[in-house]
Amino acid sequence: MRFLPTDLPGVVIVEPVVHGDPRGFFLETFHRGKFAGGGIDVEFVQDNHSKSAGGILRGLHAQLTKPQGKLLRVIEGAIFDVAVDIRPASSTYRRWVGVELSAESFRQLYIPPGFAHGFCVLGDGAQVVYKCTELYDQADEIAIAWNDSDIGIAWPIEQPTLSARDAAAPRLRELEPRLLSPPRT
Repeated sequence: MRFLPTDLPGVVIVEPVVHGDPRGFFLETFHRGKFAGGGIDVEFVQDNHSKSAGGILRGLHAQLTKPQGKLLRVIEGAIFDVAVDIRPASSTYRRWVGVELSAESFRQLYIPPGFAHGFCVLGDGAQVVYKCTELYDQADEIAIAWNDSDIGIAWPIEQPTLSARDAAAPRLRELEPRLLSPPRT
């Protein structure tokens, strides 16, 4: 298993070893000891699975007081997966990294707590499975405009299909007061 750092500290591309033969393939998608050795020493508490049609863009999403780390992989199709540093005190605040993940490549992306996450579907559709370090809390979730010019993500899609909530999401600068002093739980 290889752990490849990105331009954002803590955001890591994981390349598992795939054992294939004419019958199919086998791979480890998570091994606590190997991940800890690769710098991802976390406990996952929730697994999720989403299916999206072509042209869909989901995000940018984060949880404010209970930030989630996420380990994502694609089991069908391909996505452009994005992490945005939303920690105001960070030297990489507002910076983003994007990685193509596909069922064919088997690559995974680890996004640590403190980052917003989003992805767009490349092609006809995709299924994404991901592990989270915190439980989902709808009341704690924030959404950031996918096309926030202060962030400047170079999405490979021009006219995505968005949920009503994502279409109305504010820019990151509008959320900064909440990021600087999140409510206590």
